[in-house]
Amino acid sequence: MPDRPSRTPYPGVRGLLLCVLTAVLIAAGAVPAYAATDTEPPSAPGPITVAEITTTSVLLTWTPATDNVGVDRYEVSQFFTDVVVLHRTTATGLRLTGLRPSRTYAFGVRAVDAAGNSSPSSRTLRLIMPPGDDVPPSVPGGLRVTGVAETAVDLAWDASTDNVQLAGYEVLSISPSGTTVVATVWLMPPANPSTAVRVTRLTAGTTYTFAVRARDEAGNYSALSAPVTVTTPSASICSVGYRVAAEWTTGLLAQLTIRAIGSVAIDGWTLTWAFPDSQPLLALWGAELVRRGGGTLTVRHPADDRVILPGETHFINYVTTAPAPTPTRFVLNDSPCVTGG
Repeated sequence: MPDRPSRTPYPGVRGLLLCVLTAVLIAAGAVPAYAATDTEPPSAPGPITVAEITTTSVLLTWTPATDNVGVDRYEVSQFFTDVVVLHRTTATGLRLTGLRPSRTYAFGVRAVDAAGNSSPSSRTLRLIMPPGDDVPPSVPGGLRVTGVAETAVDLAWDASTDNVQLAGYEVLSISPSGTTVVATVWLMPPANPSTAVRVTRLTAGTTYTFAVRARDEAGNYSALSAPVTVTTPSASICSVGYRVAAEWTTGLLAQLTIRAIGSVAIDGWTLTWAFPDSQPLLALWGAELVRRGGGTLTVRHPADDRVILPGETHFINYVTTAPAPTPTRFVLNDSPCVTGG
């Protein structure tokens, strides 16, 4: 009986096809078969060293990592403020370009094997790029006060320009005893520049002089702007409320409520508020009339009730004709009162 024909009459063809298929898989980036069983990460690369540096570029090198199978690549992380850029290389060195003079960068590197196992990161390298800019920014212009409160002042100014990149502004308080930085405006990221700031922790009833200067990324400062002077208002020591206690066809009974809101007792007081000259004052109690005219009415404490303790309330009642405007602009002992108290 004749032998059955072999299904593979040319055994060498199978081997050739297998070699071709393997080469195609490798060329296509297929993961090697051993990668599925490789769970051991590489060792951490050695310390990063600076081989070359300019104002805008740096060449980093490091000691190779080791792996039980083989290191596939290195991933280099580049940090600046809150921005991270990841670079990949198969070498043990990498040249980074497009950096900025005088900026502080942080670099790290880790090894990755073919199975995707990552090593611990190397020790971070913090690097300040060499300065490449000695031109200061222009002087900020138009410093102005946009708001004032008892313990805070809002300032704004016109933007400075720089030949490379502005980093921010510093607001300074100028006094006979010296110059102090009281606020800083950072322009990072530069996509949202600001030329305004609120200066806080001030003292009520105090005069301040402010100036502003610009700073670029190389650390160059502009000259100080023209100064601006502002006085914060005195702290309120009182609040005043108003209500109509009774009303009839031709008149009404109005009641003012004075409350001491400071921590110190008000010992003797004079209260002034807006009151039209044409509005008659028919009766008054809880206070003594001092004067009226010029659109205001001024009263003072009763002789037998001159002290308002902290948190205590004092009532003033008066009768006038109806209708009557709601009184405004209360000032007690030259200090504006909070209304609605």
